[in-house]
Amino acid sequence: MSDPSRPGASAATAPSAPATPHVDAEERVAAQRGVRLAKWWDRVGILVVLVALVALMVAIAPNFASVSNLLNIARSISINAILAAGLTLVILTAGIDLSVGSILAVSGVVSVLAAVGGWPAWLAILAGVAAGSLAGLVNGILTAYLGLAAFIVTLGTMTALRGLAYTMTDGQPIVSNTLSFRDIGNGYMAGIPVPVVVMAVVYLVIWFLLERTRFGRQVYAVGGNAEAARLAGIDVRRVTTAVYVIAGACAGLAGIIFAARVVSAQPTAGTGYELDAIAAVVLGGTSLAGGRGRLYGTLVGSVILGVLSTGLILLNVQFFTQLLIKGGVIILAVAIDGLKQRPLRGQRARASGAAA
Repeated sequence: MSDPSRPGASAATAPSAPATPHVDAEERVAAQRGVRLAKWWDRVGILVVLVALVALMVAIAPNFASVSNLLNIARSISINAILAAGLTLVILTAGIDLSVGSILAVSGVVSVLAAVGGWPAWLAILAGVAAGSLAGLVNGILTAYLGLAAFIVTLGTMTALRGLAYTMTDGQPIVSNTLSFRDIGNGYMAGIPVPVVVMAVVYLVIWFLLERTRFGRQVYAVGGNAEAARLAGIDVRRVTTAVYVIAGACAGLAGIIFAARVVSAQPTAGTGYELDAIAAVVLGGTSLAGGRGRLYGTLVGSVILGVLSTGLILLNVQFFTQLLIKGGVIILAVAIDGLKQRPLRGQRARASGAAA
């Protein structure tokens, strides 16, 4: 064997130099700074972006700050915000649902057909929500109990449900000027648009589920580490199925509001809405990797997209340019999520190494 103390000894057998304490300390400080920045963004960073965007639109967009326009913005964001609220639960479990736009269309068709058929308004609304919940149940069972990839499952149901909406309407809108539940899309309650009130109720209910119930803790646990959650006694398949059902119910409710606003069943309703909803969730700080995020961030993300869309319309920006800008916002949201995860993954890796 070669002696490392002799000249010419192999470099592979020479003892490695100890790490410099000063360098290690700098790396730890930098990592901690990155973690603090990621946590700060989750808490208030997105709110700062919203304030800056509103200030910009007030300065450059005509009549942006008028009361009527602000009410229109609130009404316009309600559908996407309700979709995003349900999707937040799915994404917190590290899942995805691409079918919510198609669920919106089918639920709207079901509710309008029920109303046209003479059902009471409340029963027609319940039928639409039930249709959305049933579609979510199918997504949940295929994903949780058959172990199929959520992306593929919901991509398939997105296409199938869109076809179902066309089939149920024979490819034509079903218009009803006397729609019994039209006030849920066009009415006011104490001067506030009813869709905004419905949106607020949805967010309060889901916030309570996430923050004040055992189910909410299980959702975060499944998203953080599904195997660890299973070993801890959590029924991962039941929780996963439940979040898809809730997302479907939210999409069903959004479909009813959409149908009420246009007093018709539109088989094309909700096309592309799933992308806006996902963008709102991720922009609001919920990680696509699951286990991290808060519902209030989703609401702020939805408001940002609504403010951006309305401002671009007031500025007479061409439609295809609006699509380019929205696409850039979606890419930016995903990029921010990826950048946030780097220091947090490093923190978890160091914690695991220290425990070992």
